Amino acid sequence: MSAADGKALLNELSTVFDGVRGRVTADAPLDGVTWFRVGGPAQILFQPADSDDLAAVLRLLPPEVPVLAMGIGSNLLIRDGGVPGLVVRLSAKGFGQCEPISEIRIEAGAACPDKRLAAAAHQAGIGGFHFYHGIPGAVGGALRMNAGANGTETCERVVEVHALDRQGNRQVLTNAQMGYSYRHANAPDDLIFTHAIFEGYREGQDVIRREMEAVQLHRESVQPIREKTGGSTFKNPPGTSAWKEIDAAGCRGMMVGGAQMSPMHCNFMINTGPATAYDLELLGETVRARVLEHSGIRLEWEIKRLGRFRDGQLVQEFLGRLL
Repeated sequence: MSAADGKALLNELSTVFDGVRGRVTADAPLDGVTWFRVGGPAQILFQPADSDDLAAVLRLLPPEVPVLAMGIGSNLLIRDGGVPGLVVRLSAKGFGQCEPISEIRIEAGAACPDKRLAAAAHQAGIGGFHFYHGIPGAVGGALRMNAGANGTETCERVVEVHALDRQGNRQVLTNAQMGYSYRHANAPDDLIFTHAIFEGYREGQDVIRREMEAVQLHRESVQPIREKTGGSTFKNPPGTSAWKEIDAAGCRGMMVGGAQMSPMHCNFMINTGPATAYDLELLGETVRARVLEHSGIRLEWEIKRLGRFRDGQLVQEFLGRLL
């Protein structure tokens, strides 16, 4: 991606962004907004003021321009060559609302951190949300990947999800229409979630607080939460845990460049400082290959890997590993 790439595209799309109230930036660095602190720029980064602002742009955006929606970047690996087209980053100001709407229901915006959703439920005496206290992401990502922890998943709390499609039309999906399964939603990929309604149950604040404290204690004792990481790297295979298979294959602490499988929790991939996105992805693919060789299990990525490889990176290293 050349330095003028984003500016040229933005110039071509100048009429699309006329009158927007949000922020539009060409060739915007993304390494500072992902938890791995790696990756190339967005060709165009759009931070809409609210859902109306976003809908107006989507209605005018040519269909050949790719669109990627991202939240706080916790479960995301942006490749070193950057992301072509339009990256939509939802801000807390326009999409971060979180408030009870009944004795057992909460409405939360897609940019609301999961931890804040847990806190709001605690304050309102609504049980069933304590697991979000331990998930390092935002509501939009939780909806898209059916995020879960400590025995509870997002699908157990969702009532309805509000979204915009690629043409800027508003959509409302029921829990059933989201098509939830383990760490996956079958909703159309082009939908950008804007907010959702969740339902729990009445529970005492003291009980909820103890549940949240137990979640936090567990995280601090077994996860490298102070490292540059993206959370769980791979989904748990049926009947076992990803970390057990990684450990059994001898991959705990394995390094590629500045990327490492955490010695503390070997299903967490960390950037020790100098890692590139390529280092991290190559490490992950190497671990997958070794686990397959050792146990016959094909680990599936839980971290989303998006964007282009930088010129000169050996893409063929990723080809044929698990075919």
